[in-house]
Amino acid sequence: MSKQRIVVVGGGAGGLELVTRLGKKLGKRERAEIVLIDRNTTHIWKPLLHEVATGALDSGLDEVSYQGHARANGYRFQLGTLCGLDRENRQLELSPVEDDDGVEVLPARSLGYDTLVLALGSVSNDFGTPGVADHCHFLDSPTQAEAFRRDMLNTFLRFSDPQRRSHPQLTVGIVGAGATGVELAAELYDASRMLNSYGFTQLDSGHLSVHLIEAAPSILPALPDRISGAVHKELEKLGVNLHTATRVTDVDCHGLTTADGTRIDTDLCVWAAGIKAPPFLSELGLATERNHQVKVERTLQSIDDPNIFAFGDCASCPQENGKPVPPRAQAAHQQATLLYRNLRARLDGKPLSPFTFRDRGSLISLAHFEAIGSLMRGASARSLFVEGHLAKFFYASLYRMHQRAIHGTFKTGVTMVVDGLNRFIRPRMKLH
Repeated sequence: MSKQRIVVVGGGAGGLELVTRLGKKLGKRERAEIVLIDRNTTHIWKPLLHEVATGALDSGLDEVSYQGHARANGYRFQLGTLCGLDRENRQLELSPVEDDDGVEVLPARSLGYDTLVLALGSVSNDFGTPGVADHCHFLDSPTQAEAFRRDMLNTFLRFSDPQRRSHPQLTVGIVGAGATGVELAAELYDASRMLNSYGFTQLDSGHLSVHLIEAAPSILPALPDRISGAVHKELEKLGVNLHTATRVTDVDCHGLTTADGTRIDTDLCVWAAGIKAPPFLSELGLATERNHQVKVERTLQSIDDPNIFAFGDCASCPQENGKPVPPRAQAAHQQATLLYRNLRARLDGKPLSPFTFRDRGSLISLAHFEAIGSLMRGASARSLFVEGHLAKFFYASLYRMHQRAIHGTFKTGVTMVVDGLNRFIRPRMKLH
């Protein structure tokens, strides 16, 4: 009997953790063929993209090569972009791969599967707002984060020339005060201070004006009021201009306009307001929500096809109370763990278990200035509010937990040592 082929599309945090565990347990033992498909050649943890965007993190040091990781962990990697699905014949269609000059490197291909897992994450939702796609930066991928970083460095350089400076402060507009927007705002103040200390620019944080704009009545609307309120105060201390209950209706190359007609001129603009699943998911013949999330049962199987699973931000999974699982990194991590068990059970002909989301809390990092959050939230445990060094420790441990899931304990320990040495050897931010 031929081996079952399990294909996972999407090498984000959840997808990479899943294929790592499947590869070690099933791939290396030749119980199943595990294949990962991603349009990129490397992985970086998405919650770190705001640090990549400001240069606080050098993506070249932290990214994981899918090809090398696959060889070490018992799965195969294929570079490609999903563009079609033949459910009747269980075939995936992959688009041609082209280089930066548009020359075809790999032709369009088909790939068969016995079990398909969609782990495609999410992208920013501009809600059809005019000008956003043309004039705003997004932070959905390392490529976009690097594009913002280059633009930020060039803007600081231009602004350092008094003759080219038309206004006294360099202004950045961030639309969306969720975790990404809030953390980016704090990182920008830290980046301006570091750029000044390295002599990259004569500007410092006093010459920087950050406008953080949120349509909801408060920043971090998905988090508890105590966290939102504490972060609000810290951002005000940094000098961030907070605009809550404010909706952006138009963006152009010089700034943005709000629903009440207020004009905010900007030198850089970032859109971090809302997310949606990749739109092409609604073209695969599977039932999806309005935001293109694939509708799944609590076992994470598509409601249309038991051979197709979806999890993370690209899936709409109901909880026991009927509400969908929130699109958070911890939810994707928990779903990857359950899906690993369910896929093994499926191979053994055993029943699948339903997913139950357990809220472990929320943590927000405001660069080196502060960290705030809560731990152990949920029906069976009271939340523990944390801030300062303790919160920073727990925030840093989230990334170490992800590294441990994909590299193992020993390699993660070695990585921590190397990261510590790099703090003394390399500049504290990427300057090129």
